[in-house]
Amino acid sequence: MSDKDIFSGRLKVLSIIIVLVISTLIARMGYLQVYDGEYYANLADGNRIRLVPSVAPRGTMYDRNGNILVTNHPGFTVSLLPLTEPISEEVISRLSALLNVPVEEIHSKIAAHVGFDPIRIKTDVGPELTTIIAEQKDLYPGVVVEVLPIRDYIYKTQGAHAYGYVSEISDAELEKKKDEGYKSGDIIGKFGLEKVYDQYLRGTNGGEQVEVDVTGKPVQVLGKKNPIPGNDLHLTIDQEIQAAAEKAIDEQLVQIGAHAAAAVALNPQTGEVLAIVSRPAFDPNLFVNGISSKDWAVINNNPYYPMDNKAITGEYPPGSTFKIITGTAALSEAKVTPEEKIFDSGHHWIIPKGNAGGEALGWLNFEEAMAHSDNVYFYEMGNRLGIDQIERYARMFGMGKITGIDLPYEAEGLVACKAYKQRVFEEDWYLAETFDAAIGQGFNLVTPLQAASIMGEIAADGKRYKPYLVDKIVDVNGNVVKQFKPELLSQLDVEDRFIRLVQAGLHQVTKYGTAAFIFGKNYPVEIAGKTGTAENPHGRDHGWFVAYGPFDNPTIVVAVIVEQGGYGSQSAVPIGKKILDAAFHIPDPAQVAAKAKAKAEAEARARAAATAQVQKKQ
Repeated sequence: MSDKDIFSGRLKVLSIIIVLVISTLIARMGYLQVYDGEYYANLADGNRIRLVPSVAPRGTMYDRNGNILVTNHPGFTVSLLPLTEPISEEVISRLSALLNVPVEEIHSKIAAHVGFDPIRIKTDVGPELTTIIAEQKDLYPGVVVEVLPIRDYIYKTQGAHAYGYVSEISDAELEKKKDEGYKSGDIIGKFGLEKVYDQYLRGTNGGEQVEVDVTGKPVQVLGKKNPIPGNDLHLTIDQEIQAAAEKAIDEQLVQIGAHAAAAVALNPQTGEVLAIVSRPAFDPNLFVNGISSKDWAVINNNPYYPMDNKAITGEYPPGSTFKIITGTAALSEAKVTPEEKIFDSGHHWIIPKGNAGGEALGWLNFEEAMAHSDNVYFYEMGNRLGIDQIERYARMFGMGKITGIDLPYEAEGLVACKAYKQRVFEEDWYLAETFDAAIGQGFNLVTPLQAASIMGEIAADGKRYKPYLVDKIVDVNGNVVKQFKPELLSQLDVEDRFIRLVQAGLHQVTKYGTAAFIFGKNYPVEIAGKTGTAENPHGRDHGWFVAYGPFDNPTIVVAVIVEQGGYGSQSAVPIGKKILDAAFHIPDPAQVAAKAKAKAEAEARARAAATAQVQKKQ
């Protein structure tokens, strides 16, 4: 075989191999373009299309009259958007210095980031910072400025414990809620109604499909989905009453040198909460953008705990307000008649427990004893009833368990009983402890909300309604998503005539009893009330006042406690009166006098000016 034949054979083999390779490449190309074409087209689009989300504004909170309580305002947020490559350390360092955010915090946010959502570094920044970023954009590649809705508590500390606050979701919260659609960087309700109704308030985020070039710069918007705002909460709160309650407490605390208090106002016929106050308070706006160490230290170091909603978490001895329960039990169990008179010599004849200051009021019937809040009379009621009967009626009134209000962290309170003492102290029960329980001392504990609920049962002829703060939830189109209605929890197993007797005694409290010096005979609305002074081993006694009105058809119940305020008649009653004044639109006499004086002075000046003008012409 010649060399020519060998070369020719090799050339044929090589040609066949080349044809096979080309055929394979063509087949593969056809397979990729035809069979897998759509798959790779999507990958290509993924390399050039980014979804940039837009945050939905949270729903607005309104009071019962349509006044805005909590809303949103637009604010600039500086974020990172690493479309094509990670943000450089140089940019991170430069941004840290500009925003005064630690580098470590920025790295932490980047590490927690998933997907293509912007990594929000600082919210609600001033225009001077956004201007710098815009003018020096070449120094801040991957840094964007978003306009986001920022939560705005327009009345600041007012209603803070009820409305709550929002802040960025924590790692622990994200771990629990990631299956519910929450992501890193989301704003979430942390406290109050913001927390309870977060799923309704938060809305649905939207976004834009943006085409970017190889450098990550936006080229065009391919599609857009508008965010859906969160649902609005229409509350049972009356802003006028809420503002009056907060002002009354603040003024009274300054006047008597106390530092903490709480008040609740509700409709006893429905359970609607009209006002709820706790002092000291905090400004929820401080938490929206992440509270500073300085602001947190001020709150955290306050010995009177501004973050506690004392209206539902504060547990206090009810003091003489508990005589409502003892009196109801004694009448219902026929341990006393309304007419029977018991002699108060200043102390009880079995155990030498008496009235404050050793006061002796002589012969008293039920109505008189309630009006004057006589301890000796109610010690005897405790003696006749026994602790087991007192416990049964206390639980009938709802003591010892939460009311079920739509706020977090509500406390249960405590009912004095043999079982509790045996379980905790492993000791027997003594008659002296029954005496203490009968006047609301000893182991008894209630929250201000529970105190309001107890008074509300008497006002509503024995009916106990669940307290609630949200009347309805409405979507962005005005459709009612959820409507809340009064919920009857229980009815006192007591004859109406005995409830009427208790009501009559409470009415006399404001006529000639312990609250008469504030309400007296000239108050334009008939009020029933009860003062109380709760012993406090850590300082001055706590002052209580519970009341309802109008007496014949109650529409409001008020409960007020002033921590270490002393006698309730002196510390809590003035606050309760101002709350009732606001509810019944009764003008403050001092303000009326001041306006009259100002008007008279203005008229006098006008007359003097007119006289001077006449004299000048003459």
